[in-house]
Amino acid sequence: MRFQENWFQILQTTFMQHALVGGSLVALTAGLMGYFVITRQNAFAAHALAHIGFPGATGAILVGAPVTLGLAVFCVGGGLLIGLFGKRVAEREIATGTILAFATGLGVLFASLATANASTTTNVLFGNLLAISRDQLWTFGGFTLLVVAALAVIARPLVFASVDPAVAEARGVPVRALGVAFVVLLALTITMAVQVVGTLLLFALVVTPAAAALRLTARPGAVAGLSVAFALASVWVGLVLSAMIDLPPSFFVVAVAVLIWGTVLVATRERRSARPAAPAVGGHDVVHAVPERAR
Repeated sequence: MRFQENWFQILQTTFMQHALVGGSLVALTAGLMGYFVITRQNAFAAHALAHIGFPGATGAILVGAPVTLGLAVFCVGGGLLIGLFGKRVAEREIATGTILAFATGLGVLFASLATANASTTTNVLFGNLLAISRDQLWTFGGFTLLVVAALAVIARPLVFASVDPAVAEARGVPVRALGVAFVVLLALTITMAVQVVGTLLLFALVVTPAAAALRLTARPGAVAGLSVAFALASVWVGLVLSAMIDLPPSFFVVAVAVLIWGTVLVATRERRSARPAAPAVGGHDVVHAVPERAR
């Protein structure tokens, strides 16, 4: 580990520019999806989808196919199964765990058969932002457009279905279809994020920025904006630090995201503890409009 005096020139290299664009696209989609991941209690599903994509990546390495293709096929396929088999939270957890166990077994099998490509397998586990190619940027761009366009169409009913699914279903909102669509969009986001921070560090971009934003506001639009800003800051600052100090960018991206979350946590703790208690009406506490899990 040493300080690199030519860090500004390093930032101007082609691979750093690819990393900046690719990381920004991932931060945008992850920031937008993070609010729904938390309010829908899908953090475990997000974590599981990254591992479900692992056999897809190792299988692609084994047959010589693009890693992104393998990740996308397994992540989207796993997402569809989770969405179709698990309507309630408990059912979804069971379906997720079962699919995760099977996918992990396949991943171990494929990884053992693809020992000649151990470095690529390591990149899948821990990410390698500096290895993003021009072709991957086009793929990331297509995925980002698809996720943003889909959210623009389904965001309002998806928020309703995420915050209060029982009432939404009673009012005719297609909760099940929205759930499946959401998991597919999440799978596309994770397909990109895995290649930036890896399967083991995925929470840093998909969950942590949104968790920090939810400490500041409960409004979905504001949470999405803050979450994207926090994720972008994590990627940009992480890349600059990686250019200045010869260490993997994944570490710095995760460290900055956790630092932002920790700072927000400390800054809002005193404000929340000083908040006056809700007034009682008829001997009962007033229930806030936003459920606890959406705060």
